[in-house]
Amino acid sequence: MAARHRRPASHIAEAARAIERAMAQAGVPQSGKAEFVNWAVSQLWKNYKEERMNQKILIDNEIKSLGIRLPNGTVKHDYSASFKLPAEKISDIELDGIDELGLTFAISDEGECTLHGKPAAAGDFSLTLRYATIEGEEKSELKIPIAFNPNPRDLWRNIPTDKNIKYYKPDEAKEYVKVEAAGDGSPRKDIVAASQRGRSHAQEGKARDDHFKLLHCPDSDWYIMAVADGAGSAKYSRKGSEVACETAVDHCRSHLADNPAFEAAIQQYGRDTTNTEARSAVTRFVYDIVFKGAVKAHEALNRLASLDDNDKVKDFNTTLMFAICKKYDFGWFIASFWVGDGAMCLYDETNKTAKLLGVPDEGEFSGQTRFLTMPGIFREQDAAARRLRMAVVPDFTALFLMTDGVSDPMFETDRNLNDYARWEEFYHALQTGFPDDEIGGVDLSDDNEEAQSQLLRWLDFWSPGNHDDRTIAILY
Repeated sequence: MAARHRRPASHIAEAARAIERAMAQAGVPQSGKAEFVNWAVSQLWKNYKEERMNQKILIDNEIKSLGIRLPNGTVKHDYSASFKLPAEKISDIELDGIDELGLTFAISDEGECTLHGKPAAAGDFSLTLRYATIEGEEKSELKIPIAFNPNPRDLWRNIPTDKNIKYYKPDEAKEYVKVEAAGDGSPRKDIVAASQRGRSHAQEGKARDDHFKLLHCPDSDWYIMAVADGAGSAKYSRKGSEVACETAVDHCRSHLADNPAFEAAIQQYGRDTTNTEARSAVTRFVYDIVFKGAVKAHEALNRLASLDDNDKVKDFNTTLMFAICKKYDFGWFIASFWVGDGAMCLYDETNKTAKLLGVPDEGEFSGQTRFLTMPGIFREQDAAARRLRMAVVPDFTALFLMTDGVSDPMFETDRNLNDYARWEEFYHALQTGFPDDEIGGVDLSDDNEEAQSQLLRWLDFWSPGNHDDRTIAILY
C-alpha cells in the first residue's frame, strides 16, 4: 500500500491557532466558539454542495442543448449514427438499451459516439445515455428516442398454394443438368434453372405461373431449354406455361434426335456464315424445328382449352422463349424463338458482348405483352423473321433465359437489355449475391449441382415494386 502524505502536527496546530485568532478578532465569545464553528462548517458545506449541483446542472443543460437526434433505421439493414459529447466535462459514459436492438456503441477519447449494426426489431424505442459529471454525485441520464421501420420483406405473407386447385403447381422449382466431360477430359457446359413464386402471389396464396424445361440429349449432344411466363390475369396460365415449355422442348428433341441433313447444313454454314445458300438451308431446318415447335405449343394450348366447355384459350395465356444449342468444331450454333416479355441473351464476358436473341414485344398498350396463345402470333407477315434467331459463336460465358420477374428489376427498361455494361453488372450480381439481404451468389463452376439451390435462393432478392414470379435458366 502506498504511504499517505500526512500534514505535520505543527502545521495543524498553527492552523488551529490562526482560526482561534480570527474568531477572537471577530468578537466571537469563548462560549460561542463551538456553535460558530458548527454553523460556519454547515454553511460552507451547503454552499459547496450548491456549487457542485450548479456545475452538474450546467453540464446537463449543455448535454441537453446538443439536441441529440438519431436517424430512423430499417430492421436487418445496416445502421450507423454518430453524435459528439464534451468528453472533457463528463466521464464513465454508457448507452443502455442498444444490446436488445442488435446495435453496438463506441466512444472515442474526443467524445465522438457511434452506433452501428443491423437493427433486430421494429418500433419506437428509447435509449438511456448515462454519464458522470461531478465525482461523488449520481450519474445523469438523458433519454434518446430511436425508431426502426419494419423490413419490407417481413411484411409479406407466404401462404402456400392450395394443392386441391385445378392444375396445381409447386410454389418453387429447381433443376441442374450435369453434362459429363468430353472424351479428352475437357469440361462441357451444364444447365441450371430455378423458378420461384412471386411475393404478390404468395401474399394471396396464388399459384406460381412461370415454368421452365431443360434437356440435354446425350445421343445428339443438343441442349434444349425453355422458359415461359403465364399471365397473372389468366386463371390457368400456370398450366399454359407448363404445356408450352413441354411441347416445344419435346418437338425439338424429336426432330434433333437423328437429323443428319440438319447437321450437315449447320457444318457448312458454320464454316462460312457469309454463304447465303448455306444460311438459307439452315434457316429452313430451323423453321421446321424451332418455329414449328412454337406452333405445336400454340396448338397444344388450344386443344387444352377445348377439353372443358368453360375454358377459353386466353385462360392459358403465356409467353414462351426457348433455344437449341450445340457445340461443333467451329464453335457453337444457337437457334431460338421468343414471344412476349422477359429476356434471352447470349453473354460473352471475354469478348465483352451481350447479344439478345430476340426482341421483347408488347401489346397495343405500354406495359402489356403478347402471348403464345394469341391467334395472330403466327399469322403475322414477319412472324418467323421477328421471332426466330440464329447465331454462330466461337464460345460464350452463359446463355440466359429469364421471365420479366427477373429482367424488370435487373434491367428496368428494354433499352438497358441492349447495354453490355448492364449485363456485366447482372452477371456480377449473380455471382456475388446481395449482402444487404444476406443472399449469397451462385457458383457457376463446372459440375456444381449446388448451383440449383443457390440460384433458387438468389431469386429471393429484394426489389421495391417488383414482386412477380421469377424464373431463370442458364447454360454455362
